[in-house]
Amino acid sequence: MADENAFLLYALVTGIFVTFVYDILRILRRVFPHSGFMVSVEDLGFWAYCAAEVFLLMYRMSDGTLRWFAVLGAMTGIVLYKKLVSPWFVRYTALALGKVREFLEQALSIPLRPLRALWRRLRDAWHGKAAQRANRRRKVKKVFKKKLTFLLKVLKMTM
Repeated sequence: MADENAFLLYALVTGIFVTFVYDILRILRRVFPHSGFMVSVEDLGFWAYCAAEVFLLMYRMSDGTLRWFAVLGAMTGIVLYKKLVSPWFVRYTALALGKVREFLEQALSIPLRPLRALWRRLRDAWHGKAAQRANRRRKVKKVFKKKLTFLLKVLKMTM
């Protein structure tokens, strides 16, 4: 009976820990937006980790036998964590990390500005895009000038 109680406790803790790991993924997704592909890859890795964690729990505690009270214990741990801890943990941790990220981006943007400009010029020179950009700017200027000239003429006619 004591072994089964310990097994149930381990299952409960495993459910809580697995949900905590998924919350870490959720926080990272909020702070650093991911593409759909990366979310799928992360989820696949997470589910592989969960399967390994549950398998190891069953292997260590019950010699690989599936015990339904352990599954219910893990589900209870998941539900308790999701209802009591997860909403606040994800929200406030993501908020705090987002603020830290914004601060670091702003603090590093000024010293890194010359390096970004140099990188853009090297990249554009490599790809031949500098001439394309200059040509595009000339076209935009020309269209803008025509529109302003037209508006000026209309304004003069109405006065």
